[in-house]
Amino acid sequence: MDINAKMQKAFSDQITAELYSSNLYLEMAFWFRKEGWKGFANWMFKQSDEEKQHAMDMANFVLNRGGAVKIGTIEAVPNDYKEPREVFEKTMEHEKHVSELIHALAELAEDEHDRASVNFADKYIDEQVQEETSVRDILNLFRHRDGHTVATIDDIVGQREA
Repeated sequence: MDINAKMQKAFSDQITAELYSSNLYLEMAFWFRKEGWKGFANWMFKQSDEEKQHAMDMANFVLNRGGAVKIGTIEAVPNDYKEPREVFEKTMEHEKHVSELIHALAELAEDEHDRASVNFADKYIDEQVQEETSVRDILNLFRHRDGHTVATIDDIVGQREA
């Protein structure tokens, strides 16, 4: 069953949002590198790559169903931060926003009775739970390690492999 125009538009909008996310995390990685936080930069570079892969996965889904993808304007991302914790607080805000977008995509798929899109969106709902948990764990490190240095957190976060 081919994907309908309404779902194509919704997926194109989500693809644009995923590419914005990729750019946001790439900019954050650059900020961390500039400030000398190699571990945090490593985490953000990987996060940026992951978001770009999400966009590609969604685009392939639409194309495989006979649809077309139209990438919208990707707005400039912020690049001025004061400290590492602030960057991860902004990351959590952003991930919650992306979760809302994915839920809206899933709800539209349900309204359109597009079972394939519902199933596809469901995996990203699960992915967003993991994304928020990962960032929450980092924020918890900041909160619970007040007696330790941020450099210790940088080292822990830098151990991310995928």
